[in-house]
Amino acid sequence: MPGALIVVTLIVSGCGGGSGTGAKAVTVKGSDTMVILGQRWAETYMGEHPGTRIQVTGGGSGTGIAALINGGTDICEASRPMKDKEKEQVRSRHGKDVKEIPVALDGVAVYVNESSPIQSLSEPQIKGIYTGKITNWRDLGGKDQKIVAYSRENNSGTYVFFKEHVLGNEDFAREIQTLPGTAAVANAVAKDLASIGYGGIAYATGIRAIAVKRDENSEAVHPSLETVRNGQYPLSRSLFFYTIGEPDGEVKAFVDWVLGPEGQKICEAVGYYPLVRK
Repeated sequence: MPGALIVVTLIVSGCGGGSGTGAKAVTVKGSDTMVILGQRWAETYMGEHPGTRIQVTGGGSGTGIAALINGGTDICEASRPMKDKEKEQVRSRHGKDVKEIPVALDGVAVYVNESSPIQSLSEPQIKGIYTGKITNWRDLGGKDQKIVAYSRENNSGTYVFFKEHVLGNEDFAREIQTLPGTAAVANAVAKDLASIGYGGIAYATGIRAIAVKRDENSEAVHPSLETVRNGQYPLSRSLFFYTIGEPDGEVKAFVDWVLGPEGQKICEAVGYYPLVRK
């Protein structure tokens, strides 16, 4: 499936102090939402630490979590919290607890085409679209057009977050079109005036992220640094690294750098939000 898997492997060699290009790579696997952020972190970190190798692989939060459980990655990137049963699988297989590390903030954006007249929707209205109860834009103040709704696949952390927080764990309608990555959702919405989609805020290029209301009587709020940090935006969330036990060695060095001023500055450069102001 095009766009479902993104792999970035960069090797930076240099003189002195490095472990050499023959050293084992630090592997980072998981969230498609986070893959562009993980890629930028890896590129910048390796440029500053010659001899270090960071390998970043997408495929979805579920894919990264499965890899962590199986011991197939040093770091899992996830756009949703790991479930208790997943953490228990890590504990039973490896004899260590999972370490959860928030690394950035995100507002799950609801996208429409740039030419759409829709400026805001409430969570109940969005739920109505994705459960098949609302099928025409005229019922939401738009044109008389059938709504074309795009979603992520079910191994996506963003899919899980959206289903839990917007749909209240109800099922998606059969008519909803699933796509393998957030970039694919954004691209589809950019090409279709009657469409709607959702995904990480960093992908809102060539489309428009609308304001979201908790209910019909609430204020419509756009995702931004301030509204995500203070929780005013209804679909605010954290993005995570997960490791088996406390990270050490090169993994710890990379994690510490990501959480430091330079790593957090990259969050904003990519289009997400830092944990703290720097």
